[in-house]
Amino acid sequence: MWSGNIKSAISSLRLNKWRTLLTILGVTIGVASVVTVVSLGEGLKKQVVGQINQLGSDVITVRSGRLTSEGVGQDSLNVLALLSTSTLTDSDAEVISKLPSVETVVPINFVTNTASSGQNRLDNIFVIGTNSDVADLLNQKVAYGSFFDERQDNGNYAVIGPRVAAQLLQKLNPVGHTIRINGVDFVVSGVLERSSGGLLSVAQTDFNSAVFISLAQAKQLTSGRTNILQILAKSKDPNIEQTVADIESTLQKNHAGQTDFSVLQQYELLNIANKVVDSMTAFISGLGAISLLVGGIGIMSIMLVSVSERSREIGIRKAIGATNRQVLNQFLLEGMALSISGGIIGIILSLVVNGLLRVYTNLEPVINLRVLVVAAAVSVAVGIVFGVAPALKAARKNPIDALRNG
Repeated sequence: MWSGNIKSAISSLRLNKWRTLLTILGVTIGVASVVTVVSLGEGLKKQVVGQINQLGSDVITVRSGRLTSEGVGQDSLNVLALLSTSTLTDSDAEVISKLPSVETVVPINFVTNTASSGQNRLDNIFVIGTNSDVADLLNQKVAYGSFFDERQDNGNYAVIGPRVAAQLLQKLNPVGHTIRINGVDFVVSGVLERSSGGLLSVAQTDFNSAVFISLAQAKQLTSGRTNILQILAKSKDPNIEQTVADIESTLQKNHAGQTDFSVLQQYELLNIANKVVDSMTAFISGLGAISLLVGGIGIMSIMLVSVSERSREIGIRKAIGATNRQVLNQFLLEGMALSISGGIIGIILSLVVNGLLRVYTNLEPVINLRVLVVAAAVSVAVGIVFGVAPALKAARKNPIDALRNG
C-alpha cells in the first residue's frame, strides 16, 4: 500500500520537473542557509576557544569603551568595531608595564593600508603596530626568519603573514626582501606560520593576511596618531583578579577619573565572542526559517493547484475503490517528497559551501550531525504541515463531481 503511494507520488513529481524544482527552492535555500550558518558559528566558537586556550588564562585584554561579558552598553565598543576611535594611548601601555603584578605589556594598533613589492600589490591589508613581545605573548610561531627584537623596534622591519608572502613576494623564503607600505620600505625579517585566526580571534584580525611592524613605524604611517586599539598584559601575579584591579585603578588615574576602557579576562572575551556568534547565527537562521516558511507555502500552493488539475485522476481512483485515506496518503506523500527533496539538496549544498569555505578562507565550519538530523526532521515536518490541506481537499472530493469536472 505505502510502496504504491510512494511510487505514485514520485511519478507525479517527475511529470513536472521544472515546477517541482521551483517549488522546492525555498526549502533548499532555507535548509542550506541554516546549516551553513550554524556550522560557521560552531567553527568560530571552536577557533576562539582554541586561541584563548593557547594564549593562556593569565593574559588580560584592555580595550577602549565599556565592554563586559554581560553585554555591550550604548556607549561601548562593539567587538567587531575594529577601527573606531580609541581612548587608549602609549601612556596607558607605559603605566601598565610599571605595575609589579604585570610581566609583559603589548600595545596593538591597527592600520589599514596598501602593501606592494614590484608589480604586486595588496589593498586594505591589516598593518599591526606593536612591539617585539607580541610573538611570545600570542604564542605565534615564525616559519622563516625571526620576529623583530627590541633593537629593531624603531627600525623599518616587518613580519608578514604567509598569504602576504605568497601574494607579494612569491618566494619560498621572503626574508631579507623589501615590501613598501604607504611609500615606506620595510625589510622582511620573518614570515609567520599559518594560523586559523579570524575576526573574533584574540587580536581581532587574520594574521595570515597581516603585516607586523613596530609601533613607532605605525605612528609614522598614521601621521603621528598615538591611539592604541588594544593592550595585552600578561599577569605575573597568579591572582588574576588582583592584576585586573591594579590595571583598572591605574588606568582610571591616567584617564583623569574616566572609566572609558574595559579590562577583560580571557573567559570574558570568550563569553563576548560566543554572544556575538550566537546573535549572528540566530539572526541569519531566522532569515533561513522565513525561507522555509515561504517554501512550505509554495509547496501548499502547488499541491492545491495539482489537486485541481488531477480531479479526473482522483475520481477514477475513488471509482475503482480507493478510500479517502489512500488518496490523502498519496497527496500527503507528494508534499513530503517535495519538502524532503528540498531538504536533502539544501544539506548537500551546505556541505559543498562549507567545504569551499575551508579551502578558500580561514574559516573552519564544524559540521554537526545533530544539525543535519534536525534539518532533515524540519524538512519532513514542513512537508506534513503544508501538505495536509491539499491532501484533505483531494481526499474529500466527491468521485462523481471529480469525474464530471475533470
